[in-house]
Amino acid sequence: MTTEFDLAKLLAERGGERYELHARHLNHQLPRMLRTIGFDKVYDRGEGAYFWDDEGNDYLDMLAGFGVMGLGRHHPVVRKALHDVLDASLADLTRFDCPPLPGLLAEKLLAHSPHLDRVFFCNSGTEAVETALKFARYATGRPRILYCAHAFHGLTAGSLSVNGEAGFRDGFAPLLPDTAVELGDLAALERELARGDVAGFVVEPIQGKGVHEAPPGFLRAAQDLLRRHGALLIADEVQTGLGRTGDFYAHQHEDGVEPDLVCVAKALSGGYVPVGATLGKEWIFKKVYSSMDRVLVHSASFGSNAQAMAAGLAVLSVIEDEQVVANARVTGELLRTRLAALVDRYELLHEVRGRGLMIGIEFGRPSSLGLRSRWTMLQAARKGLFAQMVVVPLLQRHRILTQVSGDRLEVIKLIPPLIIGEPEVDRFVEAFTAVMDDAHGGSGLMWDFGKTLVKQAVANR
Repeated sequence: MTTEFDLAKLLAERGGERYELHARHLNHQLPRMLRTIGFDKVYDRGEGAYFWDDEGNDYLDMLAGFGVMGLGRHHPVVRKALHDVLDASLADLTRFDCPPLPGLLAEKLLAHSPHLDRVFFCNSGTEAVETALKFARYATGRPRILYCAHAFHGLTAGSLSVNGEAGFRDGFAPLLPDTAVELGDLAALERELARGDVAGFVVEPIQGKGVHEAPPGFLRAAQDLLRRHGALLIADEVQTGLGRTGDFYAHQHEDGVEPDLVCVAKALSGGYVPVGATLGKEWIFKKVYSSMDRVLVHSASFGSNAQAMAAGLAVLSVIEDEQVVANARVTGELLRTRLAALVDRYELLHEVRGRGLMIGIEFGRPSSLGLRSRWTMLQAARKGLFAQMVVVPLLQRHRILTQVSGDRLEVIKLIPPLIIGEPEVDRFVEAFTAVMDDAHGGSGLMWDFGKTLVKQAVANR
């Protein structure tokens, strides 16, 4: 008997229930949060750097699914690769053969990572980090991992142990024996290494929370310290890798930095099939997989599946053929420069920073009395509310999706698809300028929304 399943019919009949279904069966706080800030939109389709709501309005995506949509939505090359792999009816995930696609994708990734030798495939960024933590501990025979304050490496138990934000860690202790140091603090790093129990140091070359870049020379100096003490350098490139910052990896901005382990995910998926990867040096992999008895000592049920591998291969092909990395560098510099030129114009705008198409816009305490009193009101209720006040009109009035770069941060992070160009830069800068004009002009609508956020923050205490 043939089973009939009509996805289009199901969506037509039940798609309008989306918020109610989430409230009833999933994380009930998500629809509540979206309705509070006016983000409860109904999006019908997406293409490239845009998506459209149920009324046909277009929205510019400056969030890229938290970096997953590096090539934008539904890139035709990735779509074709997935159609092709499905049509091929491969004997996938037999677990007792060596299919070609994982080897081909590993070969492609390693071509961009000349100091690394082998790859482990999994399904997400947090799994890639978990792999690196396990491999570092086993390879060195040591228990402790160092990480940076304010870091984000994932939310599963191991990666949560190296998460630098208490809000994510609270209530989930005990975690693994790991220690935080400040990004850029070589003295603190050396003190911890001197204890002799450190397996490795995991670091984002540019932190996603707040968009803070490692100071010049820090990664190379940290690498030298780690090697001197027999510990490993682990680069978390889950968000910064695959061209995001204007080089294939963000650690490549600094000469001589050659991490022992590198974690990637997000954009490698093409926005379709979850995939993560941990790249490492030969001796680490050979130590972990030291005998046939240990052949499955670390594995993933869906790792290396054909659809994920096909998506990854297509993504790397597009990155190479369409000069995506160069575009991220040039377009990112244009966007950052034009936004930085506004700092002297708006007293609420504190700094614009970042590399490539990973840009942080930070707001700060204004000098004029009228604005300062309003700023103080927001800060007293909850830090981060002003940035949310900017994000909301960008969506509601200008149809641009952005995000606040972490809880209680007055920073907006821009991580758009790497395929955007000057028209998207123009649209964002014009919209951002209009929102800042409203804020500095005392726009009643904007500050009234601020009062709503204050009331919500107080109610949630």
